[in-house]
Order: sequence, then C-alpha cells, then structure tokens
Amino acid sequence: MSSSDIISEKSDIIVTTPSADNSQVYEDNAAVNKQENGDATPAVPEKPKSAYIWVGMLCLMVAFGGFVFGWDTGTISGFVNMSDFKRRFGQLNGEGEYYLSNVRTGLIVSIFNIGCAVGGLTLGKLGDMYGRKKGIMITMVIYIVGIVIQISCGSSKKSWVQYFIGRIISGLAVGAVAVLSPMFISETSPKQIRGTLVSCYQLMITAGIFLGYCTTYGTKSYTTSVQWRVPLGLCFAWALLMIGGMVLMPESPRYLVEVGNLDEARKSIASVNKVPLEHPFVNDEVDLIFTSIEKEKLAGSASWGELITGKPKIFYRVFVGVMLQSLQQLTGNNYFFYYGTTIFKSVGLSDSYETSIILGIVNFASTFVALAVIERLGRRNTLLYGSCAMATCLVIFAAVGVKALYPNGLDQPSSKPAGNVMIVFTCLYIFFFATSWAPGVYVVVSETYPLRIRAKGMAVATGANWMWGFLIAFFTPFITSAIRFSYGFVFFGCVVFSFFFVFAFVPETKGLTLEEVDDMYDAYTPGLAFMNKMKRQAAKTEAQTDIEV
Repeated sequence: MSSSDIISEKSDIIVTTPSADNSQVYEDNAAVNKQENGDATPAVPEKPKSAYIWVGMLCLMVAFGGFVFGWDTGTISGFVNMSDFKRRFGQLNGEGEYYLSNVRTGLIVSIFNIGCAVGGLTLGKLGDMYGRKKGIMITMVIYIVGIVIQISCGSSKKSWVQYFIGRIISGLAVGAVAVLSPMFISETSPKQIRGTLVSCYQLMITAGIFLGYCTTYGTKSYTTSVQWRVPLGLCFAWALLMIGGMVLMPESPRYLVEVGNLDEARKSIASVNKVPLEHPFVNDEVDLIFTSIEKEKLAGSASWGELITGKPKIFYRVFVGVMLQSLQQLTGNNYFFYYGTTIFKSVGLSDSYETSIILGIVNFASTFVALAVIERLGRRNTLLYGSCAMATCLVIFAAVGVKALYPNGLDQPSSKPAGNVMIVFTCLYIFFFATSWAPGVYVVVSETYPLRIRAKGMAVATGANWMWGFLIAFFTPFITSAIRFSYGFVFFGCVVFSFFFVFAFVPETKGLTLEEVDDMYDAYTPGLAFMNKMKRQAAKTEAQTDIEV
C-alpha cells in the first residue's frame, strides 16, 4: 500500500488535531513512504522558473512587510530636515529658528528600532498562535494605530512626545512582520526558488526606501504639514494592501501540519509547487514535514531556554543568526539611509534630497541583481564577496572625507571633486550591500532554524538587528559631530570582521530543505564552516560507496 493510499484512507482521522493515535497513523505512513522511496528527500518536480510566477507574486505580497519598513527609513530621513516638521517637533535656537537637537533627532529616528526589537521578540509569536497569515494581518492593524497617533500630532511643545509614542507602536508591528514575513516565505516557497523569494523581502525594503525618498522630495516644497503628513498618510494604503494580500496567500504548510490540518497542508504544497493535489511529491513532502514535527514534539514544547540547550547545535545557530543580523547593521548601511540627506548636505550639495533619490535608485535596482546572485553564488559566497567590496568602498569614502573634502579647513567650502568621489563610492557601497548582505542575511537566517524554535530564533536574531539599528541611528548625530567622516573607518573595521566571521562560522544552506539543514548542523563542526562543503562531499561519497557495496 502506498503513502497516498494510507493518507486517503485515514483522512477523516488525520485532519483533526493530532492525538497519540493520529501521530502513530501518520508515523506509519511516513515509514511506508521511507521504505518505498529510501532516505532521500522528496524529489521536487522539475519545472521552469516561469511556472512559479503566481507563487512569486504571492510571496512578493508577503514580502510587502519589508516595503513598510523601507518606507519609514526613506521618509524619516527627509522629515528631520523639513521646516514644518522642525517647527512642530523641534526647539527654538538663539536666533529664533526652529531646529532638532542631536538628542531629539536621534530619539525620533531611532525609537522606531526599539519598537521593532520589542515587537519582533513579543509579537512574532502571533505566527505560532494564529498562523502566519492572521499574524501578519494583526500586526498591520497595530501598525495603523501607530500611524494614526503620529499623523494626528498638533503643534504644542509636547507634540513630539506623541509622535515619539506613535513611532514606537508602529515599530512594534514592523518588528513582528520582519520575523513573520521571511519565515512565512521560507516555509511556503518551492525549494528551487526559496532563496530568491526570501530575497524579495529585501527587494521590498529597497522599493520602500526609494519611493519614500521620492515622496519626500515631492512634498518638501510645501510650507505646511503636507510636507510630512502626506508621506505618513500613505502608510494606511500600504497596511490595507498587505492585509488584502494575505487573503490570497496560502497558509504555511508547516504550520498547517503542526496544527493537524493535513488536507489544507497538501493543498498549500500543491499550489505553490504547481503540481496536482494527488502528485506523489505532495504526500512525500507532507510525510517529511510531519516526521520532522513529530520528532520536535517528542522533546516537548520549545522554551526560550532551548535556544541555549536545544539540539542539533541550536545555541550555535542562534549565535550565527544574531551575529549576522548585528553585522548587517554594523556594515554602516543605515548611516547612509537614515542620514543620507544630512550627509550630502555636508559635502556641499545644494539639494541633498536629489542625491538621496539617486541612492534609492541604486539600492532598488541592485536588489534585482541580488535575486540572481543569491542563487548562483550561494548564501555564504554572496556574503564573503559583499564584505570585500563594501570594505573597499568604505575605506575610500572615509579617507577622502577626512583628507580631501575640506582642504582649506572645516570653516571653508568643501572640495567639489572630493565630494563627487564620495558620492560615487557611496553609490558603489550601496550596490554591493544591496547585492550581498542586504538579502543574504535574511535568507541565511530564515533557513537556519528548525520549525519548533524558528519563531523564537528569528525573533532573537531580528531583535539584535533592531537594537543595533537603534544604537547607530541614535548615536550617529553625536559621532559625526565629533569625528565627522572618520566614522566610515569604524564601519570599515566591522565589515572586515564580518568577512572572517562568515568564513569561519557560516555554512552554506543553498539547495537544502529546512529539514536537511538540521541534518547538516548535526554533523557540523562550529568554527570550521569553510570545511563544511568538503565534509558533506565526503559523506555523500561514503553513502554512494555503501549503496554500491
């Protein structure tokens, strides 16, 4: 009797919440499948990538959570330089002009990241409680509440506090979506294009940044609150669009199997892989997911402590995720994105908003290149190449800024040729970041954790990203005031460190199912990532020899 026959005969039992008997029935089914097909992972039906256009569009809708984050990044950098924004939320100087102090600027920009960190750690569990789809819908409702609080600010002396609170609340939602979106895509998308589709989250971030820059450029000429209220008001449209998109998206098959809804899991797998519901691959994949979940359930429910004590090598995998997300911030990308308008004012540009748009175009266009690079080079090589390229750009940017930008002193006009060189290498830096560390980190982290601790693991890793984002956004105004463009050397050192970290600690996960990643880490030696490929090849050769014998 085949695997599909067993599922068909027991469907009335299996689709209910799993009991001990149900688990045994399905374990028997998985065992039969394993006997018939061997230990090999279910063969994914060979199809051209064009067959996955509809799946790609659906995953792009899930990835729209990245657009919401990018929109905030692109607009807030313009807001802090707008006259009405300074009048409402700033202070008067001795000359009777409104300005935003370094402290207030740092708080308004960076507090969003604190909200994101808390939201990722606390609201990310909505995906486990209600499913990935409903979890994202709930977070978008919270996001709308935060936007309402911000956009309704008056002009009193304390109105900046209301705006501050609104940014925290909207940050809670964006932080949760940053956990749920990549996780949802990685669990739903076909293995052949999973890296590309997870990278769409970063693509949507860059789209949000670019369009945010364009919108603030279009409203900066107004003298009223239209300057910042129109870009902020568009956030309602983004939230409603994402809620609507979730209605069309199939639920994660891994979540559906975990709650015992196997019929819907099969439909989800068949839908995203573009195969008939009765195709053997569908039941094989359900078998694989079910067996993996049952193994995890035997060990009990996941606790936060299991992030330290869990196996195989869960603490090490959490460590890798936290370090990668931290280093993504420490590459210095948000130094340019959050304060791009301010930076380019300092190199003598008359309209720094225009240069920010150029950066946005480079960032967005480069991410399309990343969609190909992440699959062609693999996750590990993509990060390594990015570290080398970004280090080169940063050291030139910083050296020119320190040595050549003000040849006659800081109180004299800047050198236009030196400023142009800095802009060119900023654009090159953005290109290399957007094609490597920007998408690569999200892909690696989304593929690193087993289902049972994935939500918690991704929440901790993403929380580290937000915390470093807060620190960089808050302290950058103070640091640049003190050391100016020498700040680039700090990021250069971090990028050099990132190269050696990836070389030693980050194994390749390209082409592996989420269950195969578990097996890889089980036999993996921490600190020797560069040897992992050789060990896997040796194991494969040994297995083939055993079969021949």
